[in-house]
Amino acid sequence: MQRTLLLIDDDPGNLQALELAFARSDHRVLAVNSGERGIEILNEEPVDVVVTDQRMGEGKADGLAVLRAAQLIQPAPPVIVLTAFGTIPSAVEAVQSGAFNYLTKPINLTELRLQVERAMEKRRLEAENVELRVQLDQKFGFEGIVGNSPPVQALIEQLRRIAPSRATVLIEGASGTGKELLARALHQNSPRRGGPLIPVHCASLAESLLESELFGHEKGAFTGAVARKPGRFELADGGTLFLDEIGDIPLSMQVVLLRVLETHEFMRVGGQEAVRVDVRVVAATNRPLEQAVAEGRFREDLFYRLKVVTLRVPPLRERAGDIPLLVRTFLTEFAKEHGQPAPKVSPEAMARLAAHHWPGNVRELRNTIESIFLFHTGDEIGVRDLPPNLAPSTPSESWALPVGSETRLDEVEKEVIRKVVLQCEGNVTRAAARLGISRRTLQRKLKEMDS
Repeated sequence: MQRTLLLIDDDPGNLQALELAFARSDHRVLAVNSGERGIEILNEEPVDVVVTDQRMGEGKADGLAVLRAAQLIQPAPPVIVLTAFGTIPSAVEAVQSGAFNYLTKPINLTELRLQVERAMEKRRLEAENVELRVQLDQKFGFEGIVGNSPPVQALIEQLRRIAPSRATVLIEGASGTGKELLARALHQNSPRRGGPLIPVHCASLAESLLESELFGHEKGAFTGAVARKPGRFELADGGTLFLDEIGDIPLSMQVVLLRVLETHEFMRVGGQEAVRVDVRVVAATNRPLEQAVAEGRFREDLFYRLKVVTLRVPPLRERAGDIPLLVRTFLTEFAKEHGQPAPKVSPEAMARLAAHHWPGNVRELRNTIESIFLFHTGDEIGVRDLPPNLAPSTPSESWALPVGSETRLDEVEKEVIRKVVLQCEGNVTRAAARLGISRRTLQRKLKEMDS
C-alpha cells in the first residue's frame, strides 16, 4: 500500500528541494507552502508522515501548530521538524512534545530520507498493531462469543461486569463448550489485556512436574535442572493465568496453590527467596467441584477461594437456537481459510443440525461442520452432505401416522408434533428446529393440543 508523505515549508526553494528529494520514492508526496494548508490536509485525508519547517511567516501556523494538529489524529502520524541552528531549543521542545525527530538546516537530504523511512516503518508497525488488536477483539472480545440465545446473552452480560475486576473466576461447563474462549474474552476485556495470558492444562501435567511447571525451578534443583526456569505464574505476571481442569490438581499441590492465591508469593523449586507476582487466576472445570469437595478430592477452602465469581457455560443442547448462527459462522471461517465462497445450508439440513443432541458441544459441531465443508459439493449443503448420524431415518424407523378416509389434517399435524417432541426428549427448542417452525409457534400448538 502506498504511503502518504506531507511536506510543509513556506520557502518555495526549500519546498521544491524537498519535493525533488522524494521524487523517486514509492510514497505519495503532498507539498504545501503553509502550516494552515498542512493542517487542512491532516484533517481531510490520511497522512502517514509529516515533514514540516519549524518557523513559518509572521503570524502564520508554525511547526508546533502542525505537530499539535497531527497529535489530534488517532493514530497520530510521525512529525519530523526542520529547524535553523538558532532555533534548536524550540526544536528540542517539539521533540519533547511528541515530534518523531528534528533536523537542522542546511538539510542533509540523505539523512532526511533515512528519517522519513524510519518514520514510515514506525507508522507501518503501529498500523499492524492496531489491526492485530482489532483481530484480537474480534476473536476474543465479547462479540467473539457467538450466540443470541438468552443463556449466552446472560453469560456475556456477566462477563462485561466482571472483566474489569481483579476477582478470581471459576468457569464451569462440559467439555467442548468453550471455557478457554471465555477466559480469553475475560483477559482481552480487562485492564490486563496488555499483559500475557498463560494457559495451563492441569490434567496433562504429571504430578511430579506440576510444581515446577507452575512455580519454576532453580538451577540444580533436581536432575536435569541445568538452568533456572520461570514457572507459569511468573510468566503470567501482570496478566492472567488460566488453569484448565483445575479439579485434576492433586491435594498436595492444592495446599500450595491456595497459599499463592492468598499471598501472591511463591518459591521456585529449590529456591530460597520468595517471588511476588501480580496475576489474575481464571480456573475451569468440566465436573462439579462440589462433588469433589464432598468426596475429599478437592479442598473446600481452595474451592471457595477460586469461586469468588462463578460462570456457567451452557451446553449446546440448552442453546439449540444458536446452532444455525454457529453453523454459518463456522462455514464463513472455513471458506475464508480456504479462499472459497461460503456455501448455503438447506432448511432440511439446518433443521437436522439444530435438532441433533451434540454431546461434544460446540467443539463437536465445529469439527462436524469442517468435515462437511471439506467434502460437500455444489453451492448448497443438503441432507445428503451430512454425516451418517445426521442422515435421514431409515424406512424401519418411519412413523405410522393415523391416515385414513376419516383422518383430518390437524390430527396428522398433532401426531407429528407428539412424535418429534418425544424424540427430542421434551426439548421444545430442538423440536421446533426439527419441525421448521419457531419455538413460540410450537409452544402455542402444544398448548392448543392440551386444551
